[in-house]
Amino acid sequence: MLASSTPLSLLFFLLLLPTPSLLANDIVTTDPSVIGVELHGSPLSHLLQDPGSGHLYLGGVDNLYQLTSDLELISHVRTGPYLDSPDCLPPIIPQDCPSATPTHNHNKLLLMEVGQGAEPGNLIICGSLYQGICEKRSLSNISQLIYQTSNPVDTQYVAANDPRVSTVAVVITTENRQEGGGILRLMLVGRGYTSKGPGDIPPITTRRLFPVVPPRRAFSQEEELGKLVVGSYSEYNNHFVKVVPHGDYVYFLFSRRDMWHKKEYRTYASRLCISDRSFYSYVEVPLLCQGGYNLAQGAWLGNHSGKPALFVVMAAGQASTPVATSRSALCVYGMAQLDAMLRRAQELCYTEGGRGSSGHEEAYIEYAVSSKCLKLPKISLSEYTCGGEHTPNPIASAVPLQATPTFTSTTQLTAVTTATEAGHTISFLGDREGYLHKVLVHSDWSGDLYGSVLVDRGSPVSADLLLDESQRHIYVLTNSRVPVSSCERQTDCQSCLTVRDPYCGWCVLEGRCSRKHQCQRHVQPNHWLWSFEPTNQCVTVQSLQPANQSKDEQTQVTLSVAQLPALTEVESLSCVFGRLPPQAAIVVGTSITCQSPAPELLPPMPTGSDHMILPVSLMFGHVIITRGNMTFYDCGAVNEIVCFRCLACVSSVWRCNWCPLDQLCTHNHTCPNQHIILNQRDSPGPSSCPQVFTLQSSALVPMGLSTSVVLRGRNLDVLSHCTSLVCSREIIFLARPTLMMAQSVLIQLPKISPANVCFLFYPVLLYDCSAGQSDCSQCRAVPEEYGCVWCPGGPSPSCVFNQSCSSTPVLPVSGPLEGGVLVTIIGSNLGMRYQDVVGGVTVAGVQCLAQPEGYQISTRVVCELQPSGKQREGPVLVTVGTTPPGRSTQIFTYQDPQLLDLVPDKGPVSGGTRLTIRGRQLLTGQPSDLSAFLGPQPCYIVEEVTDTQLVCQTGSSNQTGGVTVRILFGKAERTVPSVTFHYLNDPIITDATPAESFYAGGRVIMVTGRNLDVVQQPIISVWVEPLEIQRVKRKRRLALLTAKQQLVFNSTMTTVRSTGQSETNLWLGTHCSVLSSSQMSCPTPTVTPDVKVKGVWFQLDNVRVHYETIKGKRFTYYPNPVLFPLNQEGPYRFKPGGVIAVEGQDLTRAMSRQEVMARLGDQECEVKTLDNTHLYCEPPEIQPKSVDDSNELPSLKVVMGNLQVDLGLVQYDSNSLLSPVPLAAQIGLGAGAAVIILSVLVVILMYRRKSKQALRDYKKVLLQLETLEINVGDQCRKEFTDLMTEMMDLSSDVGGPGLPLLDYRTYAERVFFPGQQTALLARQLDLPESRRQTVEQGLQQLNNLLNNRLFLTRFIHTLEAQQGFSQRDRGYVASLLTMALHDKLEYFTEVMKSLLQDLVQQYVAKNPKLMLRRTETVVEKMLTNWMSICLYSFLKEVAGEPLYMLYRAIKYQVDKGPVDAVTGKAKRTLNDSHLLREDIDYCAMTLMVLVKNGVEVQPCPVKVLDTDTITQVKDKILDQVYRGAPFSQRPAADSLDLEWRSGQAGHLTLSDDDVTAVVQGRWKQINTLQHYKVPDGATVALIPRSQSSGGVGVNQVFQTGEKTPMLEGEEEEGLRLWHLVKSSEDPEIPKHRKSSMRERERAKAIPEIYLTRLLSMKGTLQKFVDDVFVAILSTKRPPPIAVRFFFDFLDDMAEKHGIDDPETVHIWKTNSLPLRFWVNILKNPQFVLDVQVTDSIDAVLSVIAQTFIDSCTTSEHKVGRDSPVNKLLYAREIPRYKQLVERYYSDIHSAASGCYQEMNSTLTELSGMNSLVALHELYKYINKYYDQIIMSLEEDSSGQKMQLAYRLQQVAALVENKVTDL
Repeated sequence: MLASSTPLSLLFFLLLLPTPSLLANDIVTTDPSVIGVELHGSPLSHLLQDPGSGHLYLGGVDNLYQLTSDLELISHVRTGPYLDSPDCLPPIIPQDCPSATPTHNHNKLLLMEVGQGAEPGNLIICGSLYQGICEKRSLSNISQLIYQTSNPVDTQYVAANDPRVSTVAVVITTENRQEGGGILRLMLVGRGYTSKGPGDIPPITTRRLFPVVPPRRAFSQEEELGKLVVGSYSEYNNHFVKVVPHGDYVYFLFSRRDMWHKKEYRTYASRLCISDRSFYSYVEVPLLCQGGYNLAQGAWLGNHSGKPALFVVMAAGQASTPVATSRSALCVYGMAQLDAMLRRAQELCYTEGGRGSSGHEEAYIEYAVSSKCLKLPKISLSEYTCGGEHTPNPIASAVPLQATPTFTSTTQLTAVTTATEAGHTISFLGDREGYLHKVLVHSDWSGDLYGSVLVDRGSPVSADLLLDESQRHIYVLTNSRVPVSSCERQTDCQSCLTVRDPYCGWCVLEGRCSRKHQCQRHVQPNHWLWSFEPTNQCVTVQSLQPANQSKDEQTQVTLSVAQLPALTEVESLSCVFGRLPPQAAIVVGTSITCQSPAPELLPPMPTGSDHMILPVSLMFGHVIITRGNMTFYDCGAVNEIVCFRCLACVSSVWRCNWCPLDQLCTHNHTCPNQHIILNQRDSPGPSSCPQVFTLQSSALVPMGLSTSVVLRGRNLDVLSHCTSLVCSREIIFLARPTLMMAQSVLIQLPKISPANVCFLFYPVLLYDCSAGQSDCSQCRAVPEEYGCVWCPGGPSPSCVFNQSCSSTPVLPVSGPLEGGVLVTIIGSNLGMRYQDVVGGVTVAGVQCLAQPEGYQISTRVVCELQPSGKQREGPVLVTVGTTPPGRSTQIFTYQDPQLLDLVPDKGPVSGGTRLTIRGRQLLTGQPSDLSAFLGPQPCYIVEEVTDTQLVCQTGSSNQTGGVTVRILFGKAERTVPSVTFHYLNDPIITDATPAESFYAGGRVIMVTGRNLDVVQQPIISVWVEPLEIQRVKRKRRLALLTAKQQLVFNSTMTTVRSTGQSETNLWLGTHCSVLSSSQMSCPTPTVTPDVKVKGVWFQLDNVRVHYETIKGKRFTYYPNPVLFPLNQEGPYRFKPGGVIAVEGQDLTRAMSRQEVMARLGDQECEVKTLDNTHLYCEPPEIQPKSVDDSNELPSLKVVMGNLQVDLGLVQYDSNSLLSPVPLAAQIGLGAGAAVIILSVLVVILMYRRKSKQALRDYKKVLLQLETLEINVGDQCRKEFTDLMTEMMDLSSDVGGPGLPLLDYRTYAERVFFPGQQTALLARQLDLPESRRQTVEQGLQQLNNLLNNRLFLTRFIHTLEAQQGFSQRDRGYVASLLTMALHDKLEYFTEVMKSLLQDLVQQYVAKNPKLMLRRTETVVEKMLTNWMSICLYSFLKEVAGEPLYMLYRAIKYQVDKGPVDAVTGKAKRTLNDSHLLREDIDYCAMTLMVLVKNGVEVQPCPVKVLDTDTITQVKDKILDQVYRGAPFSQRPAADSLDLEWRSGQAGHLTLSDDDVTAVVQGRWKQINTLQHYKVPDGATVALIPRSQSSGGVGVNQVFQTGEKTPMLEGEEEEGLRLWHLVKSSEDPEIPKHRKSSMRERERAKAIPEIYLTRLLSMKGTLQKFVDDVFVAILSTKRPPPIAVRFFFDFLDDMAEKHGIDDPETVHIWKTNSLPLRFWVNILKNPQFVLDVQVTDSIDAVLSVIAQTFIDSCTTSEHKVGRDSPVNKLLYAREIPRYKQLVERYYSDIHSAASGCYQEMNSTLTELSGMNSLVALHELYKYINKYYDQIIMSLEEDSSGQKMQLAYRLQQVAALVENKVTDL
């Protein structure tokens, strides 16, 4: 059922379910626009719509449907299942077709045949049943059958009888010229090849539809109608995708293997004239979709930019198979370009012999037919556009038509259709996951995906996509009808254009997303906006002026709008601010002007915010055209932070200005009190605010004393208009309750509350000396910088500030000669008013002018000192009126202070240098009278001045150069004579390394730069933050501070500063050492782990350089490295001459070896190596002395920066630590010990003499066994290391040319016919020329007979029933059949499966576990060959390399030890029967072989043994010289002589046998290098053997063939040959050799002692054996498809016959793959590789193959003491290998079943076997058993129908003129 559609927005899809019910309810899908219907017949394969009625026709499995356009069911027909078999021809009679079963009918073709005139049209339906016959039904009601045949003939088989093989067709109408005029309606059919049923149906045929006049039949393939003739149906297995008529042609689209070129699968487009009944016009061209997309999945003929184009969805094939992967693309081919390519191919093949202008073949004849390209006249193509009898055909182009993908997808695309909207091409693509994708195709062939619709999740979309007549919906077979767009879902312009749907655009004045024709004013510009128009964009406000406005003013607002649509004169727009009423807008071009709202209409400002944003909407009626935002701000709400209101105001983003005298932030540009500070946009802004940034005077202020505080700042002139300013104090916190509290100094306007007004701020420390200091000692303990003294005067002694002690009535007591300083006199009765003391004060006899400031009635007088002219001293006299003068007890001194020198005399221009000025009488006047200057710049006094020294810190200067140093004592000035201070350029740092340290610090950072020596005291500082500060925020905040306190710590001072940081932070610093002007070293400060490092910088006086600015990265602190103690218990024992190894962690993370110092006692332990976990140091040879008096032993201490670790005591193992023994005592002890030892030895010898000889032998053997057991492990490791070194060199060659893989022909020859002397595949038929053509014709007919399954099976069964048909004959016939059918492996596989089914039937009745155990039947050898064919690519790509590596490893190991050239036994082997048990003395040596390389002769080193025979030496030389060449391409060893060259003329030809051979009795020893005494390093050469060479040729006796050497030496004058050991001992032994025989027998007492050599060999080869087994049995990569396919077949057979024993199936699989194929390859690598397998190597491979066999068995692997040595070797590995096998079988069983089609495509991999020779050999067996075979064929009823016996008689008559009953 299908629901009715709603306009424009529905998608219908047909969800096909295999349930039996006919009707179902509507399906609700994830997309509301998708409506579905449930129908039977899954999968539905074809969809068709009648354009007249709009009815839909759907064909599926066993079902046919007729629906309305709204998907309502009209009619339904069942088309299956019915009794059928692809092996039988219809009609099906069960008695004649035993294989017939109820079979599903898959719809293959669904076409509409349009009627002529009043004749009604028909519906053509073809299914897969009955060999693909067709029928006709009524278009109005499909239940009405119009034509059907019950007894079809073979010419009426149309569609493929296999559901997996494609079929396409098209109905054409042409003129009926041959039958008297009228029209001729035909059906062109393209179908793939099927292995079952009639095998002679061409890929493309023509079928008759109308007229049908008896004896003609409908759908028949008539001879005169034409077909595409091919030479091999199985080779040209075209997979058809689409057929479309266009103009006068029909185009087929298909994919198949490229038989002309690379044998890869490609997609082709072919063309045929509609009027061409003979297929003369057939031409095809490959389609290339760039990116590796080679397999067409669907196609559609549509239009692109107004021109016809073929839209093809392509998928990338899997390797060289027709299996499509998920990677796919859409490619578009213009029909004009396609026709041009096809025409060019025709023209080249007609007139140029197929060759292009470059001479390359660009056109050729395809399909293996007897035609060729010609050189006809140039006008041939124009005269014969559709070809003729004389033109070559079928033509194929070698040059592909290329296209760039329009759209790519990672999900496989399966279907395509196209539509045109407003002149634009839209492609609709279906994929395997059930999605429909919408792609806009641009004019340049590129595409954009603008939407996807989920039709049916997980269900592939069928290739039939159909647009309805309205072009508004798509019918999809998943399957569905889809709305081409869903515009109304998009509610705003941006989403409408972003979705990029070509159908949709934004209708501006209607405010909706719609199709173009639905927008009323779409023809006018900017009214309907389309996303694919580059200039189109949504109507947007490009700018809004002003964008920000004060809420207290009202202005005109101008909006600049892009894409504004034109309006009529009577239409207008309006502006809406937020939710306020609309206001009329004035439109001028693209600008729109509106009035901003009145201030009183604006909504209130949000709490805590200084602005609000209102949307400004531009409206047309009730439709919002566009929208912008406008900000309204309030300057009065900007500055909420006290004391920084000016900064907050002028730094704000709004245009706010500051009135400093009114303390007002306003948007106006004027202030009530004149002065104004403008916003940062109009002036410097924040830099114009009055500000205090430092404290010039001391921050320590004593309480109770009037002290001046000097603040330095900027812009303070702003306050010059104020009549007075007030300094007030605010107590901040109590830092030390008993001593001090912090205060801030505020400068504020006099009549304004401090809470509201604050200009200036800086913290000072107020302290009270008397607080807590009750006695003199406590007072003196106060730090010196506070100036607290114990004052004994006054009413009571107390701790006071030094200037507050009342015991000093005159201050100061000295002054400069020039005077000018103020003298304070404290006393009593000093007058009632100031005038009383005027002129009455003298100091040291010099008048002192009293000052009104500072005078206090009766108690204090302040006077200004006058010049004295010379040094003098005296008391202070004060005269009041006429009373006698008062005299001070203190003496005042006029002094002449002198400046002597200064240090340093240079510093950076940024200042910060501390100057020390030395002089005399510097304490002249009060300290406050002193000031220092460098030229015009002040130098700030930073320490207490002494009489001889003054310290000040330089300020910054604006230029470099020398300046004078001046000191002012009041008004007196002094300079440093002949010394100037030089301002130099600031230091610059260019590099600082390393960039990391550890917490303990002390790591030296080397700093390089310029002017570094200018700095007086460089410091490296680290800024850290306590971790608890990061986790917990301080709750208490101070009222007037915007930041919290920070502490600064370095090596010189600890102070408290207030900065702008928000956390409590620490600065840790250490001093640097300046090495030169360009280098200094800085040890890193120590950092505790409980802080976080936030930064590192270098403080160079006033210059600060952050580390990040130097290196571009942060300096990193790591945890400290950890060093572990040398020994937990007791001292560390050290043997002199070695090194001490210290273990640790993270030793090199922030430290290098050069920086580490280790000391053992009082001497250095030299650090040799340092890595992340170990430190190795070399101590002195003699034990050093301890530096610790408490212990005599020295301890090892390691120093890393500031980190010092004591690792414990070290004790030397030396006698030097013991006290010396006197010489006499030593001699006495030695003599006594010698006597005792001799006595013991005598007793032991007497005892041993009485022991038995057997015990001595036993102990000797035990010792030998112990030694072997200890050494076998070392030997294995050494051998494996040597082998891996050799194999590393080899691995670079393997995989490329260095892997000597046999070509497929040689491989097949060796596997099919092992042991054959002559290559069967290379043989030619040995026939006289007069008979050759006849015999070949007969053999070809025999080949056709073999392609008949009934004949082949009867033939095999008949041969196997003959007693004289031996097991060898069975294998030979099976291999001949494999060769004959090699080009039809798909058919070969089916026959093999059929025969195996018969074999299973036989064994199930007996013992199923014995099946496939041996090769006793033809089918078992066929299975071996089949596996060999299918696994060749696996051998080539996967298993070949590890197999070759194993072979080379074995050869390398075997050749490293002696190998007996006669017996084949070797010292290094895995096979105990081939073990050379005798202990042969041999020596490895290197020969320098002269090798000719071009014109040069170069020496090549070759490793040999001195015990090697000359032939063995030649073999090893050839192995080395021809290392990269296959064995078959090397010269034979017996064709070369070995020549030893010594000196200029010394040439000696070496041979295995010559006159110098050693003869002992009846034994002659083969010559070796040892025999000739060839030295190590000797020079030899291989030279061609001359015919006159005197060699006897004995070396031929010992040269190994493919596998086995000749063990029997040639008898030569009664002598027997031997090499290393004699094959049997001589019974007669001379008397003089009896003793040596006894020694030999004793040595051979336990010959099994040499079996450890097997274990050593096994351990060395273990890796390579594992690699081979893993390569064969690993499922990490997909197993070969053949293995999956055959294992699935065995599982099916077991299930079919009710075999549920897993062991039985395991045995079947083992017998069919590992034991049948892999064991054969393991034992015979020469089947795959071009190598020589000697008997020694074969013996090793046999053991490995037997291990593989044991690993595949299900029985438990039990070994005991009596088990063979070979089984004992791998006893531990076999269980692991068994798990590999079981997992391999299990993974294949649980994986997805092998795809039949994928298997078939794999079987077409190789071709080119010499089938005629194989057929001729097969005929010999037919001739031998001719009568029995003829009788067997005649007995079979089916064989009688097919006339098989008759056809065989024809073959016999042709091949050998056999007289038959013909």
